[in-house]
Amino acid sequence: MASVISSQYAIDYLKKHLQDTDITVWTAAIDPELDAHSYIIPGLGDAGDLAFGQKL
Repeated sequence: MASVISSQYAIDYLKKHLQDTDITVWTAAIDPELDAHSYIIPGLGDAGDLAFGQKL
């Protein structure tokens, strides 16, 4: 599995739920926390807004 940015929560979740599988996680950065909307902090912000403009 490859990711640019992962949260520590996601890494821990994968370790717990996929411990019996042969999976390798490649990530460029692990950010320590999530906000109330489950966005990675500091992360990239809203990737959809960055890629496609503001929400209508």
